[in-house]
Amino acid sequence: MAVQENMPSKGEASGAVERPPLHVAIVMDGNGRWAKRRGLPRTLGHRAGVEALKRIVEAAPDLGIRWLTVFGFSTENWSRPAAEVAELMALPKRYFETDLARLEREGVRVRVIGSRTGLSRDLVKICSEAEARTAGNDRFHLNVAFNYGGKADILDAARKFAEAVAAGRARPDDLTEALFDSQLATAASPPPDLIVRPSGEQRLSNFMLWQAAYAEFVFQDVLWPDYSAQHLAAAIAEFQTRDRRYGAVVPDDALAAG
Repeated sequence: MAVQENMPSKGEASGAVERPPLHVAIVMDGNGRWAKRRGLPRTLGHRAGVEALKRIVEAAPDLGIRWLTVFGFSTENWSRPAAEVAELMALPKRYFETDLARLEREGVRVRVIGSRTGLSRDLVKICSEAEARTAGNDRFHLNVAFNYGGKADILDAARKFAEAVAAGRARPDDLTEALFDSQLATAASPPPDLIVRPSGEQRLSNFMLWQAAYAEFVFQDVLWPDYSAQHLAAAIAEFQTRDRRYGAVVPDDALAAG
């Protein structure tokens, strides 16, 4: 299972990793500030953010990444001004209309994770079309987290298991971490190795709360519309300096030698 690829094998020495992260998750942040600094409407910042997404999806496979999850619209974003929400709702449509043929052709599998409740019929249709047209691809996996929240994801998973118990299909002591993982929106992906947040902010903002348990974090002081392959490569280089122990204690070299 792909999840096992992210974990060190038994007896593998801990230390800085040389391989790139298999799964990178990105909080696409800073569109509004990018627009404000240029005296532009926030909506134009979101449109520039779509162009950044295209660049990163194109660059990621060449950097050794197999799964990319991007945070496009959170369950909390509904509280923004109506005009901005409307623009955010249009972004997946704009992205898939201009890039879906390339994604399909280049072996990218698309999954849109998050609740479809509250989304327009047209938006649900184009998200479903993107998933259907790329369902046979496996060169690269793109998860678009839209109308997604980490807390809601955990609650939905708990609700599914509770319903299975109530229906007699499961018992409470059947619940394991692996079973719970299988109920999450990201069940088809391994947990993220690296979570990147541009824009200078340093918080998760309700993104992949369960899945981030052993992820490495890199925060970068660049607004999302300006994000480039070089920024992503720098985040990966930082990831490769990290010592990933997954909660284990590794003897000092001196003790190991003795």
